Amino acid sequence: MELDGVFLDMYGTITTGDRLAVETVCRRIIADTGARISAHELSITWGERFFHALDFCNGADFLTLFDVEVKTLRATMSRLGVMVDPTPYVEQLSQYWQNPPLQSDVPSFIAEFPLPICIVSNADHADASAGLAAHNIEVAQVVTSEDVRYYKPDRRIFEAALELTGWRRERVIHVGDSLHSDVGGALVAGLRSGWINRAHRIHDIGAYEPDYEFEDLHGLTALVQQ
Repeated sequence: MELDGVFLDMYGTITTGDRLAVETVCRRIIADTGARISAHELSITWGERFFHALDFCNGADFLTLFDVEVKTLRATMSRLGVMVDPTPYVEQLSQYWQNPPLQSDVPSFIAEFPLPICIVSNADHADASAGLAAHNIEVAQVVTSEDVRYYKPDRRIFEAALELTGWRRERVIHVGDSLHSDVGGALVAGLRSGWINRAHRIHDIGAYEPDYEFEDLHGLTALVQQ
């Protein structure tokens, strides 16, 4: 496959998914409030409201990821009849964003991958930068939703990445772990898509069909070397 470079998602793709971090926060919320729901159920309910909200937080209505988490956690708990100050819980979650564990295949993937990488991430810029720096990961470019004020799957975050890198649309593949944000976003942007199908996502609201499916990032390496 002849490519100028690869757009690569960050959280859940090169880092471990946020399931442990989110469910840890949810257990704390339940312990503090006595809400009658399991941590896993709360994480899914909150997550679905969060991903739905992202589709309405673009452009003039943009909110940072931190603020979307605050807004949707407040709404989720209100529907359960529980009033909370969501900020301390989202601050705990942000510790994951700033120093997330890496997927086990990532160090060797980064060392061996033959093409330039541009991170395209639904993330606040400072958090993504801190997360990459924590693991000494250097890539060609980083484009976050906060930089562009649009969230994947909106095509404008991918357009911004194409403009920044100068790569040709037909010579780029976007790879990530979300059928909704990554595969769906690549589709609307006219890019090829690769889905990292890791087993430990909490929940995926997407149903798009990727061009390629990988168990880990070494599958991507094998593809570009064909």
